[in-house]
Amino acid sequence: MHKLVVLYPHPADPAAFESYYRTTHLPLASRLPGKLGHRFSTTVEAQGQESPYFAVYEADFADEAAMVAALASPEGRAVQDDVPNYAPEGTVVLHYETETPPER
Repeated sequence: MHKLVVLYPHPADPAAFESYYRTTHLPLASRLPGKLGHRFSTTVEAQGQESPYFAVYEADFADEAAMVAALASPEGRAVQDDVPNYAPEGTVVLHYETETPPER
């Protein structure tokens, strides 16, 4: 499985970020073709310290090719074009192949 993760730093106006994110951006992200699942949180905590992130988004794809195709689609371009409308400076986008460790 291939995972896309977006880490959002603390916005200047958390209520405005959350409102826009829930009502505008997440519906766009829901339309990504080939997405196997997605989830988010606006309650990101760090163990023993203040979290540098306010929100996190995760999306799962079968493989990297499926993610690349989704982001290149009209729906994917709409998602990417919307990011500057709400995301704070310093937003980080990561993606990686996941592995399941063997049971012992």
